Amino acid sequence: MKVLPVFSIITAVLLLFSSRLSAQTKNYYIDVHHLGAGKVTAAAVADAHAKDLATEKKYGVEFIKYWVDEKDGDVYCLSSAPDTQSIRKTHGEAHGLLPDDIYMVKAGKESPIQEGKDFYLDVHELGAGKVTAKDVAGAHEKDLAVQSKYGVNFINYWVDEKDGRVVCLSQAPDSSAVINTHKEAHGLVPVYIEKVKQGQ
Repeated sequence: MKVLPVFSIITAVLLLFSSRLSAQTKNYYIDVHHLGAGKVTAAAVADAHAKDLATEKKYGVEFIKYWVDEKDGDVYCLSSAPDTQSIRKTHGEAHGLLPDDIYMVKAGKESPIQEGKDFYLDVHELGAGKVTAKDVAGAHEKDLAVQSKYGVNFINYWVDEKDGRVVCLSQAPDSSAVINTHKEAHGLVPVYIEKVKQGQ
């Protein structure tokens, strides 16, 4: 007779624990700031990032890495967060610089960084519904098989399946080496590529 109430209590506890876990589930995002050519420095972004780190816990965000293209004035931030609003609130309170775009992404498997090489972010825009994480994983494996020929080190990639966007992070002697690797590996050439500085 006493087994049933105990079973009910255990079930209730498990359901509560499960609901709390799902409430804490985080997604990965890349948010992009287009500040304009000549209007941003790596030092200024490092300062803004430090303010993000001091504020992020309040909104359940974890900023992981960021990349700065000083020439074109673009900043890319990688984070895990409950939703896009949490990212906007963190940036807004920390320094007031709100992103122009936020993409929910799935990440690939990260490879080690090689010392002394420049970083590049290249972006593929394939169209909504036209790419899956599985497709990109296959293309990435082809990149890895070819990269040494061009002196490239592909570190990771992020896929926005909803909008059909892929962002690749690599190290290379120049942007042409990245493009040539993609071209030979699978023929999917990025719509643009930026030389960036990485911070975290």
